[in-house]
Amino acid sequence: MERKLPFKEIIALGFFMFALFLGAGNIIFPPLLGQQAGESLLPAIIGFLVTGVGLPVLAVFTIARSGGDLNDLSNRVHPAFAKIFPVIIYLTIGPFFGIPRTGTVTYEIGVAPFLESESSIGLFISTLVFFLITYWLALNPAKLVDRVGKVLTPLLLLLIIVISIRGFISPIGSISEAAGKYRDGAFFGGFVEGYLTMDAIAALVFGIVVINRVHEMGIKKASNVRSYTIKAGIIAGLGLSFVYISLSYLGAASVEGIGLQDNGGAILSAVTSHLFGPFGSILLALVITGACLTTSVGLVAACSEYLSQRFTRLSYPVVVTILCLFSFTMANLGLSQLISVSIPLLITIYPVAIVLVILSLLHSYILVSRPVYIGAIIGAGMVSIYDGLTTAGFKIELVSAGFKFIPLYTNGLGWLLPSIIGGLIGLLFYYAKRLN
Repeated sequence: MERKLPFKEIIALGFFMFALFLGAGNIIFPPLLGQQAGESLLPAIIGFLVTGVGLPVLAVFTIARSGGDLNDLSNRVHPAFAKIFPVIIYLTIGPFFGIPRTGTVTYEIGVAPFLESESSIGLFISTLVFFLITYWLALNPAKLVDRVGKVLTPLLLLLIIVISIRGFISPIGSISEAAGKYRDGAFFGGFVEGYLTMDAIAALVFGIVVINRVHEMGIKKASNVRSYTIKAGIIAGLGLSFVYISLSYLGAASVEGIGLQDNGGAILSAVTSHLFGPFGSILLALVITGACLTTSVGLVAACSEYLSQRFTRLSYPVVVTILCLFSFTMANLGLSQLISVSIPLLITIYPVAIVLVILSLLHSYILVSRPVYIGAIIGAGMVSIYDGLTTAGFKIELVSAGFKFIPLYTNGLGWLLPSIIGGLIGLLFYYAKRLN
């Protein structure tokens, strides 16, 4: 009879998954959302939780229920899609943006404030140390739950709780008025902002990492693996919700005391300094460094496991080495350059990932035919690809004018209706083919 995981092991597994998700963006974006949303914080944070927590948890459920990985899910669309889409996902969330960003954010928020002046040498040394630690922790994935879930995550969560409690007890000021896109469309503003966390995409990568860790704990029965993975996903989702709600409230109540800031990092820096004095900078540095390190380790491990399986001539340690060296190089390009390149790509692939997750979850209960997958993906992709090009600066006025007639397009959800229509066309095609 297969053993059952004790409660503390399930909690550690959930903390491990929580730590994988809780990266720099998860901490930086909510305070900025809070400042901008102001009195419209409630609908804005609900929208943010839909894409920042709901979709990632659904993706974990999907991976757990399918018992497969991103390749298996992508193959339901088409074999050609399965050869391209997973690689784009892993490269985007891994060495081309996700992993390097953890190093640059650690420097800019956790290290640079303590230097007399920012410099390329400071960035170089900081990222070198950061990725050496990442390399050491990621080399042995079997120990990740013990190192991350049982040690790093509880300490990280404790620091965030300390900041949150102080902010709730002694708020800097009253909540300000909503600004910009949050005045009239707060929910949709938060919904699209949740894209930037990359967590729905990350879940497609991290799900299989957690499943592998469950296997290493001695759990082999498919139903038990699925159950423990889903429980870990729920724990991670609750943790992320607490962080998002707490940090967005700190941002919403901060305008009166620190004024409007350009980014979440500046908001957090000013808020922690206001609440804790000189110790605030140290506290924030520890939180940012811990969050970035756990995510960096998880991403390196996930990408290395995938690439070493996809390209069997490359061993896991070799891929870890390559990824850390490449990410270290990319990190030294600077955060602004990384973000400017990544956002158009995220806008392009995120809707496609959402559609794949929803259809795959539905597939767990009823048969979803390949034509439905293809139609829905094409429908979403037609809009999201153009949105990505527009974000990158390639705009065609005639196309933009036509797309504005698509429902919810101005709210960032223009891909939704075309995806539904494409899926329905695929369904009709499927039944017409069966009748013939």
